[in-house]
Amino acid sequence: MKERALGRPASFISASLMLLLSGCSNLDILNPKGSVGLAERDLIATSVWAMLIVVVPVILMTLFFAWRYRASNRNAEYKPGWTHSTAVEVVVWTIPTLIILFLAVLTWRTTHELDPYRPLESQVKPINVEVVALDWKWLFIYPDLGIASVNQLAIPVGTPVNFRITSDTVMNSFFIPQLGGQIYAMAGMQTRLHLIADHAGDYAGVAANFSGKGFSDMKFRTLAETPEDFNAWVAKVRASSDRLDMDRYHAVSEPSEKDPVRYFSTVDPKLFNNIIARYNNGNVIDNMKDANCAPKG
Repeated sequence: MKERALGRPASFISASLMLLLSGCSNLDILNPKGSVGLAERDLIATSVWAMLIVVVPVILMTLFFAWRYRASNRNAEYKPGWTHSTAVEVVVWTIPTLIILFLAVLTWRTTHELDPYRPLESQVKPINVEVVALDWKWLFIYPDLGIASVNQLAIPVGTPVNFRITSDTVMNSFFIPQLGGQIYAMAGMQTRLHLIADHAGDYAGVAANFSGKGFSDMKFRTLAETPEDFNAWVAKVRASSDRLDMDRYHAVSEPSEKDPVRYFSTVDPKLFNNIIARYNNGNVIDNMKDANCAPKG
């Protein structure tokens, strides 16, 4: 009878764990494909291990004390007048203090090393991409190439990417989990982000800030390709008959859901700045820090 009673909770716990872990089969943020994403994953792991130094002993001691001083244990020493232990005080204050100091140094160092505004050091010339968050799609402009795309971002492997990011609608957040970084896009402002893909692949890009009814389908694909494949992608975009000037942009920016990938063979070179300037009487705010808003990275 006892075995049957114990078996039910065990089965319930096992089923619960399997259910919880079934949603973790594709944790992109823990499977980085770029140096920034790798550094962020290591930071998460280091912070968790530091936290477990306190959490695990507390859980174990709680279980031990509950067992050791249970009502049925007549051998446990009872000290109703106990008030102080120097050894306990040293442990209770020293370990958390050391952990806090460690996390403080770690936070200071990584905050500067992983600053999204900090350009990546590389011998390879970076590529520039301008990103515009719309309802409910993403527009990518390549100012140096004179092309643009909707809901598809292509970048060459091993090449730093300098992003300038804004929104022509409500606030959103630009995020490619496997490459790292997450930063806000806001109307009338531009934020910056620097990423690099170290491995070729097709990576998910998402809107990480709720922005209305079409938010759940506001996704894009990031194609990290070899230089040859990237050049072929550029040629395919340039073969498109669609052109993106300011008039065409007004139609593209209209709210729509589940938009397919679209290419534009030519782009108004002032389009990105004109989108920002619409909200600032011609004055472009260079970044969100100027507006007392900290970027999220």
